[in-house]
Amino acid sequence: MTQHEGQSLSYFKQAVYGLRHWFRLFDMEEKAIQMPSIKKEEKLPVVLSKQECKELFKTPRWFKHRYLLAFAYSAGLRMNELRLLKISDVDLDRKQIHIRNGKGKKDRYVALSNYLSNSFKKYLLEIKPQNYLFEGQTPGQPMGERSIQYVINEALQKTNIKKQVSMHTLRHSYATHLLEDGINIQSIQKALGHSDMRTTMVYLHVAQIKPNLAHSPLDSLYNIQG
Repeated sequence: MTQHEGQSLSYFKQAVYGLRHWFRLFDMEEKAIQMPSIKKEEKLPVVLSKQECKELFKTPRWFKHRYLLAFAYSAGLRMNELRLLKISDVDLDRKQIHIRNGKGKKDRYVALSNYLSNSFKKYLLEIKPQNYLFEGQTPGQPMGERSIQYVINEALQKTNIKKQVSMHTLRHSYATHLLEDGINIQSIQKALGHSDMRTTMVYLHVAQIKPNLAHSPLDSLYNIQG
């Protein structure tokens, strides 16, 4: 039981932690080990709708900020993957982005959005980054995490979005929208750089996927519509 006489889960956790400390203080390690484990709460990620994403991306006054938010979402990038991305990591010919030293020190490739590739040269001409795609006030140095979070916080204030949103929300939205677009879960796992499929599976609980009705494979073999 995690609740008793109306007490909250937080109260239960504090009681367990307190008793464990008390038992160990008096060399009663066996009793401390026997205390119930505290399971981590499993919360579903916050996800923006496609319409909310479009509203967010058009809000910033500066072209650089609009491009940054759209780019983060377009490739499902983690904060450090976004800020440490170099201009040379974007391959316009192959329409790919090379993510270097992602989580677990692993490299991966993700698709470059056609929408963003069309304005990539314009971005370079107007913003003039020297090394990193998104640089801070010091030329040649990447933007800091606080600066990037400020960009999304400022944009959110000018929208009608009421959800608790961070940069990582764009990554969650990217994965969920890919599922809703019909991309298989294995491809999404690879794009996100997840080593464990169970981490990617959480998006199945969020995505609004229309079930495919059962049909005879003979009809699809001859392309017969009902």
